[in-house]
Amino acid sequence: MKNPIKLHFLAVATMVFLLHNLCVAIGNLSSDAQALLQFASSVPHVRKLNWNSTIPICTSWVGITCNDEGTRVIAIHLPGHGLFGPIPQNSIGKLDALRILSLRSNFLNGSLPSDVLSLPSLQFLYLQHNNFSGDISTPLSPHLSILDLSFNSFSGNIPQTLKNLTRLTSLNLQFNLFTGTVPELNVTRLRLLNVSHNSLNGSIPSSLHEFPVSSFAGNSLCGPPLSPCSSLAPHYSPNTPVKKHYKTLSIGVILAIGIGCVLLVLLLAIFLFCFFKKKDEDSVGELTVKAVPPGKNEKSDDFGSGVQAAEKNKLVFFEGSSYNFDLEDLLRASAEVLGKGSYGTAYKAILDESTTVVVKRVREIGVAKKDFEQHIEFVGRMGRHPNIVPLCAYYYSKDEKLLVYEYMITGSLSALLHGNRGIGRTPLDWETRVKISLGAAKGLSHIHSEGGGSKFTHGNIKSSNILLSADFNGCISDLGLAPLMNFSPGKSRYIGYYAPEVYETQKFTQKSDVYSFGVLLLELLTGKSPVPSSGHDEVVDLPRWVQSVVREEWTAEVFDEELMKHPHVEEEMVQMLQIGLACVTRVPDNRPSMDEVVKMIGDLRSSDSEHRDSSEDNRSKGSNVQTPTP
Repeated sequence: MKNPIKLHFLAVATMVFLLHNLCVAIGNLSSDAQALLQFASSVPHVRKLNWNSTIPICTSWVGITCNDEGTRVIAIHLPGHGLFGPIPQNSIGKLDALRILSLRSNFLNGSLPSDVLSLPSLQFLYLQHNNFSGDISTPLSPHLSILDLSFNSFSGNIPQTLKNLTRLTSLNLQFNLFTGTVPELNVTRLRLLNVSHNSLNGSIPSSLHEFPVSSFAGNSLCGPPLSPCSSLAPHYSPNTPVKKHYKTLSIGVILAIGIGCVLLVLLLAIFLFCFFKKKDEDSVGELTVKAVPPGKNEKSDDFGSGVQAAEKNKLVFFEGSSYNFDLEDLLRASAEVLGKGSYGTAYKAILDESTTVVVKRVREIGVAKKDFEQHIEFVGRMGRHPNIVPLCAYYYSKDEKLLVYEYMITGSLSALLHGNRGIGRTPLDWETRVKISLGAAKGLSHIHSEGGGSKFTHGNIKSSNILLSADFNGCISDLGLAPLMNFSPGKSRYIGYYAPEVYETQKFTQKSDVYSFGVLLLELLTGKSPVPSSGHDEVVDLPRWVQSVVREEWTAEVFDEELMKHPHVEEEMVQMLQIGLACVTRVPDNRPSMDEVVKMIGDLRSSDSEHRDSSEDNRSKGSNVQTPTP
């Protein structure tokens, strides 16, 4: 009887053990899922994450990889997902089985949580091309093999604890704000090192002399492989007496210096007076209602300068508008000039109740009031589309025409694309550019298809008229203004966007809109503006330049340098280039319709598979280390 009893006991013990392990595994996976959901709920993202508790985490969640047993999350791949803001504490840092974390090419900022860098199992960390800041003073995972923090804003000293990482094969810290000296590193396995373009100083440790010059460029470092450290620099002690040489100045020289100082002060005062006067003209403070005498065409830059006092409450809102203010409220608002375009000046107006709108003061209206109102009512109805900037209200009088739009917080594509392109700028990555172009294409397609046949056009497609929502959705502004204007395309500074036939006929068509959109695509791809920059009158024929480069022989010179930093998007960029070139064909009938353009860009996006989250990390040529994709 003993053997059956023993067997029964062993079976029960085994079952208890297995059930215990299963409960632990389920508990661990559930904990991982909760940590990821905490991260997703705290960090806004452009690309949709399908993370939710109703689908299996290991087989269905975007960017998530589990171990073979399906019990723990071991990898997160979310490059170029448009992630915004800081990484919260107690989110990713709770994934204590995580081996790979790739959040490169996003918009993450703030300091890096200490619980992320010290994850016990972390081996590969890819955070390049974000905007993280602060120092790195926390312990690092001893299993780190690849650490890439390049193209961020990290500061402080490079952590000395890096020398304890015996498994480190690749260290990328270039283009940050690190200060101090380069620490000694364990070079047993280190194959790639780059600390260039920081604010480092001092001599390079002897253990790192075999790395190339490019690893240390852009700092104040010395020693091999750079120039030798100078031993001839004078050393001054605080107690060292320094001989002072005095020379007596004549009375004439003293008087001349005094007169020069007085003149300098006067010139400075005149300059400041002119500067602040100009600033007051361009940035409106409290706006007042001013009646303009009949026949007077000269107005101030206040967008209410032509509003008649008797009509101050005749602000017409469109059906469905949620705003609750009248024209008097609008004219009292604090406002600033956003820009002066082809059709007028745009102002950002902040009302008393903290509502922010954009007011466009349009000029050179070429139609009567009745026609204006009918046309704007039609535009207001047609503009109810997620990729068109909503027109909320309008005001019309003899001397003033105002249009009120929703305020798009992220600004214009032109500002983001051509703004500060120096170090520290977060560039528009490829994913974001494709998203913007697809949104703008959908908006223009809607205008063409819902505008009552082939006659309705936009007429002013350009990057400054593509505004961006908080999630970088491209939206078209200035809808319906072209037909209202006494406007000659030949006089516009934006002729770089206009189709060749527009110069001859002085008319816009849907095919000329397609041409303008094609120029916009080329602008996104090349990073070059098709309009003259400030202070220059020349016009950049962007389509001709791109076609000439392509004709000579295929070359990467056509693409924006900021895009070339990201590998494995060249094929999609070439496809987008072909779409853009098809749009700017000189023969209008040979251009695609906007419906076709939307489909082509949509097909390009659908080909964006997960395996493109790949080998930017594998830079250590000659190394036998197997490197996972970031």
